[in-house]
Amino acid sequence: MIRHMLTSLAAVAIAVPLAAQEVMPDPKAWGDVTAAAEGQTVYWHAWGGSNSVNEFIAWAGDQVQETYGITVEHVKLKDTADAVSRVIAEKSAGKDAGGAVDLIWINGENFAAMKDQGLLFGPWAESLPNWEFIDVEGKPAVKSDFTVPTEGLEAPWGMAQIIFYHDSSRLDIPPRSIPALRDWAQDNPGRFAYPQPPDFLGSTFLKQVVLELAPDPSVLSEPVNEANYVAATTPLWEYLDDLTPNLWRGGAAYPQSGARLVQLMNDGEIDLALSFNPNEPSNAIANFELPDTVRTYVLEGGTIGNASFVAIPYNANAKEGALVLANFLMSAEAQARKSDPAVWGDGTVLALDKLNAEDRAKFDAIALGVATLAPEELGQSLPEPHPSWMVRLEEDWTARYGVGQ
Repeated sequence: MIRHMLTSLAAVAIAVPLAAQEVMPDPKAWGDVTAAAEGQTVYWHAWGGSNSVNEFIAWAGDQVQETYGITVEHVKLKDTADAVSRVIAEKSAGKDAGGAVDLIWINGENFAAMKDQGLLFGPWAESLPNWEFIDVEGKPAVKSDFTVPTEGLEAPWGMAQIIFYHDSSRLDIPPRSIPALRDWAQDNPGRFAYPQPPDFLGSTFLKQVVLELAPDPSVLSEPVNEANYVAATTPLWEYLDDLTPNLWRGGAAYPQSGARLVQLMNDGEIDLALSFNPNEPSNAIANFELPDTVRTYVLEGGTIGNASFVAIPYNANAKEGALVLANFLMSAEAQARKSDPAVWGDGTVLALDKLNAEDRAKFDAIALGVATLAPEELGQSLPEPHPSWMVRLEEDWTARYGVGQ
């Protein structure tokens, strides 16, 4: 899907018309934005594979409806590329205004492609009222998406980092490096799984392996080329050749999502899994989806971390409403609720020392779940590779190990 999406993007590399730019709202004139947003319906295209995510999005929609008179419709996606493809199709048809997609929960490679082809509205994010509370200094990922500068074309609304989780009643001391994971799987066949790429979590596992095993990890911050790709990924494919026969179901089938990993562990089918949300296991425990013996940890050399973003297509119909919703998602109210493991447990993008006492208290009142690591226990957050690496890794993984294609 992503390969076809990128090919289509290249085919429609047309500059955004000046006329479309002239009618764009100005987020610096916030009163005008909120006035124009009243009565609009924002079609927010966002992943819909988690009850916690879906419930939070519904709550956020209720809040902006009550405060600003904006209706939010959650268009639930399996793949971000589906929303991007919709924008591409509209671009090809000359629909430069009144588009069907108002806001996208976007990932790095899709952001890079849309930015490169002029398919995004903006810049706008750094002009929103709540931008002043963003932790730009402590969380530089809020201004760089998979090494690509955001330049105000998308707004951060969550922080994530890979964690591994295990049921301590069955696995007391888990493997704490990528090589140790392979060795453990050989001794415990069928007890580890990762989602099938191009699922984002599954693809991120591939990148984690590459970062730990590549002879020169620094090349991952550069656009992929044949020489650096072969050198960096040869250890990955050798590793996966060893690991795959010892995966759940012997690598003959793969879970389709992180939510499925939770189910497998709850059913006792696996003992070890991973998540891009450090609080997901605590959230699942609170919802009786995992036993309270599950614990989390990170690898000794660090794990990949990044920020989540929302972006507005250049031809969105409800740009003002999308701006108001994006600003609300960066508010202390929304960020604190989102950070609560009993709600979602996603990391905040805010600098807590920039908040007033009332807003800071919202975060201080959050009880970390039994399986949640303290921020200092998360250790080093490793940077995402350049987005071109994910595209190549997904294609080659599918050719080598893919099932059900």
